[in-house]
Amino acid sequence: MKKIDYATIRPVQPPKGDKKDEQETVQIDGMKGVKNIIAIASGKGGVGKSTVAVNLAVALALEGYRVGLADADIYGPSVPILTGTQDRQPKVDMIDENVQVFEPIEKFGVKWISIGYFAKPEQALIWRGPLASSALKQLLRQTKWGELDFLLIDLPPGTGDIHLSLMQDIPLSGGIVVTTPQQVSVSDVEKCLNMFFHPDLNKRVFGLVENMAWFTPEELPDNKYFIFGEGGAQVLAEKYGLPILAQIPLVQGVCKRGDSGIPVANDQSAAGKAFMDLAEKIISLLI
Repeated sequence: MKKIDYATIRPVQPPKGDKKDEQETVQIDGMKGVKNIIAIASGKGGVGKSTVAVNLAVALALEGYRVGLADADIYGPSVPILTGTQDRQPKVDMIDENVQVFEPIEKFGVKWISIGYFAKPEQALIWRGPLASSALKQLLRQTKWGELDFLLIDLPPGTGDIHLSLMQDIPLSGGIVVTTPQQVSVSDVEKCLNMFFHPDLNKRVFGLVENMAWFTPEELPDNKYFIFGEGGAQVLAEKYGLPILAQIPLVQGVCKRGDSGIPVANDQSAAGKAFMDLAEKIISLLI
């Protein structure tokens, strides 16, 4: 095996001639052993979607399950920093001149893959939608996930080519939509929900996660300050008949640990407990 440079990641080209079926089989081999695929989505950026995705993955692993996470946020991958793996790089096997197979990074009992591992931190990926979608599907299908109980996909914020392509081509078990209590976030989440419910996609939504639901000082864990408003997610949940799977408090330690690459699901804070509770609800829905 050898390390791969970002510049060598090529979107999968349509196979030609009699090798079509053979190449397509090779491409999807990496996901054969995955039982449940969950998309983590949000209507807008800045709501902590990636933080939720990373901590949910770690929480599921702490419950004893085999877990992987694919960072599908092509233009703003944050999983390497949130997991403290930004200085590592997946290895790659070349099956032939067109097909690459990636070895995910393992830490906290989770297998991680991200475009961020192949690009320099300051590098902008100036890719059009179809190119980004193709590269992402390659990364998902040609990663050696092995046997997994859960594969989480951290989607880019909003709705677009990548979302449409993944939902049409990847067998999702369902999605989790992340919001904050703010009305501007709730409004955008409604668009995100309608993407899942669109007749051409028709994907299950397990429920909502309200991140930064309130501010709690670490030294006063029983105090709640609703600095971003209150009740926005509840209105949306009632309108669409969806449960609120978790309300994650805003705790200063979440930001500090995230910047240090240490998920809070590993500690006993209020936020850590909320992520463990979220994991238990997902397990009850799918296992």
